This record gives sequence, structure tokens and C-alpha cells, in this order.
Amino acid sequence: MTTQTTPERAQAQANGSAVALASPDRRQTGRAPGSSAPARAGRRFTRRSAAGDVVMAYVGTQAARLRALDPLVRENAPDSVHQMRVAARRLRSTLQAYPAILPKSATQHLRAELKWLGEVLGEVRDNEVLSAYLLTRLASLPAEQVLGPAQARVRAHYAPREAGAREALLEVLNSARYYTLVAELDRLLADPPVTAAAAKPSDKVLPRAIGRTYRRTRRRIHEAQRIAPGAGRDTALHETRKAAKRARYAAEAAQPALGKKTHRFTRRMKAVQSALGDHHDAVNARAAAREIGVRAHLAGENAFTFGLLSERAADDAAACEAKALRAWKHAKRRKVRQAVR
Repeated sequence: MTTQTTPERAQAQANGSAVALASPDRRQTGRAPGSSAPARAGRRFTRRSAAGDVVMAYVGTQAARLRALDPLVRENAPDSVHQMRVAARRLRSTLQAYPAILPKSATQHLRAELKWLGEVLGEVRDNEVLSAYLLTRLASLPAEQVLGPAQARVRAHYAPREAGAREALLEVLNSARYYTLVAELDRLLADPPVTAAAAKPSDKVLPRAIGRTYRRTRRRIHEAQRIAPGAGRDTALHETRKAAKRARYAAEAAQPALGKKTHRFTRRMKAVQSALGDHHDAVNARAAAREIGVRAHLAGENAFTFGLLSERAADDAAACEAKALRAWKHAKRRKVRQAVR
């Protein structure tokens, strides 16, 4: 893609490319060495299918989803920011998980740009989540425990943050850097820089990659359990969540070829990731409640309710951590781990 002189022109070209990418009739020109067919979404795969075709089909599906969500995010459609963030995460995780098919050196820049886009989307999403968390918890408290203008204080805290994050996101979506990212995705799909291993059968290549993501998750969760409760442990659990997410998406990409066992593994990793995501939200909500409570106190308001919210969030975090550990016990069962052998 050439450098655009106006955001409107660039967006028009990006939208046109998105239509082509999303079309079921579009075939990518890139093939894994020795592959019998182009990698494309919608194709039926088996365990003997070329591993590169399977991975590139998943990358193509997520790239198309990223493009399709672009106009919805601009229109501020419900849940669109979250879904676009997930698509960016899936793309980045897949590129990270399969270096035997797509060399790290060939995807390093694109992975960094997808991380950047995900962080910008995350700023919008995180403010939405924390605001909703605190307002929901406030609504669940007995009326006698809500002292002062607590709801108004939460809204006043997050409204400018949400507006600022939204404005920053729109600037990003109209930037040359974003359109360059989109063009880089196009080039990857049109001419995948795959290795010779991409032509090998899926059942010989993909389980090994999934296995590496599983072992990474196992290391992270064991490290977290060795840390005393507190900020250090919370950070370690957040890193565990990232590892579980990569394992989930790696398995998700391989599922069309590897089948039921991989589906079971994907579900178990999702359960671990989701519980740790809720844990992370609760940890952040506790800090936010304290910050808002301090501001309320300095303004002469009764901050009791925010202290209560902070403690409720701490209880939620502990419960989510316990849930994640239970989910991990299921994830490490033999019949689940068979998918990564």
C-alpha cells in the first residue's frame, strides 16, 4: 500500500481490500512449499493437510474479521472494540505460536504492530470494563451502604478517560501507521513467508507448537503459585493468563485439522484464561476503588463505600484465582494433554 494523502482515501482503499479479503471466493496466492492448494478460510482440513495451509487459513479468517470490525469500531457499535481487540490478539498469538511455519524474523514487525493496536483498543476496553464493574457492584450493595454520590463519582472518574481513549483510538484508525499494518497483513496473506515445515502434515507439526504453549503456561502458573499473595503474585497470574491465551489460540488455529482432542484442549485453556482475566479485572478494580475513594475523601465526601468496594474486589480476585487453579487441574488431565502430543 502506498502512503495515503488523506485518511478518507486510505480508508476507502482499506475497506475495498477488506471486501476482497472477506469474500468467500477470494484465494490467496501464497502456498506452503509442496502444498496442493492455497491456504484459505472455509476449506476442509484433515490431519494430513499441510500445516502451513491450516495456520494461514486461520490467520486469513482473523485478518478478515479485523477488517470487518473496523467500521463498527468507528461507529462505536456495542462490543466492537472488544471483538477487534480479540482479533488482533488472535493474529499476534498465532504468529507467536508457530515460528516453525512462520519464522519469527519474518513476522517480528507485524507482531509488534498488532501489539500496539491491541494496546490502543485495550485502553478503551479496560475503562469500559472497570467502570461497568464498579457500577454493577455499587448497584448490588444495600442502599444503606452507599454513602455519598458514589455512582456519580465513578462516572465522573471514567467519563473523561473513556472519551480520551476513544479519541486516541479514532486517531490511530486514521493514521498511516494503522494502514501500513493493514497492508502488511495483506502481504503476509498474499505471499506467506513460510518455511519448509509448512508443507508437512498437520499432525506432525501443529501438536508440537501447541505443546510448547502448554508448557509455557504450566511454567507460568507454577511460578505464580510460588509467589506470596500480593502485587508480585497478581503480576505473575497476569503473565499466566497471557500464556494460556496463546495456548488457546494456537490450539484454536489447529482445530480444523486436529479435531476433537484439540477442541477439548481449547476449551480448557479458555477456562483458565477467562478466570485469570476476571482476576485481573478485580485486581484493577480494587486499585481503582481506592483511588476514587481517596479523591472522594479529599473532596469532603464519605469514602466508606469505596473502601467496601475495594474489599469486595479483593474477595472477587481471590475467588477468581481459585477458579483458575481448578480450571488448570482440568487442563492438565491426560485426555486433555493428548492434543499436544
